[in-house]
Amino acid sequence: MNSLETSFRTKPYFRSNKRGNLIILSGPSGVGKTTLREGLQKRIPDLRFSVSWTTRPQRPGEIMGQDYRFVSKKQFEEKMKADGFLEWARVHNEYYGTPKAPILRWMGKGEDVLLDIDIQGAKQVKKQLPESIGIIILPPSKKELQKRLIHRQTEPPSKIRIRLKNAETEIGSKGRFDYAVTNQEIRSAVDDLETIIKAARLRVKK
Repeated sequence: MNSLETSFRTKPYFRSNKRGNLIILSGPSGVGKTTLREGLQKRIPDLRFSVSWTTRPQRPGEIMGQDYRFVSKKQFEEKMKADGFLEWARVHNEYYGTPKAPILRWMGKGEDVLLDIDIQGAKQVKKQLPESIGIIILPPSKKELQKRLIHRQTEPPSKIRIRLKNAETEIGSKGRFDYAVTNQEIRSAVDDLETIIKAARLRVKK
């Protein structure tokens, strides 16, 4: 194998722009964002992932600094006052936020950054950085979304009902996004996401 062939096989895609892309992955709770994000990171290892801050309790199996950075409300509010978030929101009585500094640093170095955030946060980021790529993940149906939320076994029925009600409004905002991917089957959905990022890396203009 010559050096040119090696280059093609070791680099995921050519980049036609110097500044990195900001890819927003969003959607209702239980739609499978985390699973798709992990699958996408395996396909594209050089894709940076921004770990969000949250004040919600850590769930079984979640890893500090990998899934979220779990902090107190005092810590979160101090960072808010210091303008340290690209976006933040209060969802189901808990704070969620995306730290600003590492994202801007990575993008400035030409690296692509992936965000896994809620609908409110996605709207804030698109307002600040209109060139970011917004992708909403949709469930195949409301019934399937309910099934997935119940299967997680992380919340009581009362909270699941709230999430389902919120999902109707969130899905209705899909027109604000650049792309919509239905998570009917994981592999197919990851294929779609990979295609979107490949196209973004080939763009000449933003």
